[in-house]
Amino acid sequence: MVYRLISHFLSHSVAPRLARCLLCGDSATGNGLCAPCSAELPYLHDACGTCALPLPRGATSCPRCLQRPPSFSSASAAWHYAFPIGQLVQHFKYRGDLAAGHSLARLAAVAIEPRDRRPDLLVPIPLHWRRYWSRGYNQAQLIAVEFGRQWQLPVHSRLLRKRSATETQLQLKRAQRLRNLSQSFAVGEAVAGLHIGLVDDVITTGATLEAAARTLLAAGAAQVSAYALARTP
Repeated sequence: MVYRLISHFLSHSVAPRLARCLLCGDSATGNGLCAPCSAELPYLHDACGTCALPLPRGATSCPRCLQRPPSFSSASAAWHYAFPIGQLVQHFKYRGDLAAGHSLARLAAVAIEPRDRRPDLLVPIPLHWRRYWSRGYNQAQLIAVEFGRQWQLPVHSRLLRKRSATETQLQLKRAQRLRNLSQSFAVGEAVAGLHIGLVDDVITTGATLEAAARTLLAAGAAQVSAYALARTP
């Protein structure tokens, strides 16, 4: 049902906008950006294989993950959270620019498609119902739907539930975010033995993914991986 509704909306409302480049206005490919603008996006080439933190060339793990690995086994992000990705994500997340979100999701799905150890299913990071109804959509769910379509994986949008409303985390450090998110997620379906792919828009400190992964593993999931559009430094 979710796939049909989103597909119908995109075909009638979003798709026409993707004919012109979202950044420069020239003719675009089916991904919503022209070839020159797409080539100049800040792709994330060198990153920690566990948390996707940007690293110097040649490095594969960050000190934090070496000292204290997170609950999720790996994280992948397509881009640095830098211009113009940051602006496109902000427009998608807070201004209802679903064309920008759809374009980013389609491009990111190609950039970070899992080749090995593919998850059994994808689960978007949920919003609390109050925030969902005020915003009108969950950006992580829209991204997950596009990833699932391109990767041919099922998406279970209601498997993970946000059971408590948390304050905005933009200005919080990782430890504060973890405290803020403690016990905030609940699992609504059986996950025993499954490899779950968590999907979010941006990985900042990894605290949201950590809290969600802990909840899934405690419910019996065998492994949790994470996928996002972008990663902050």
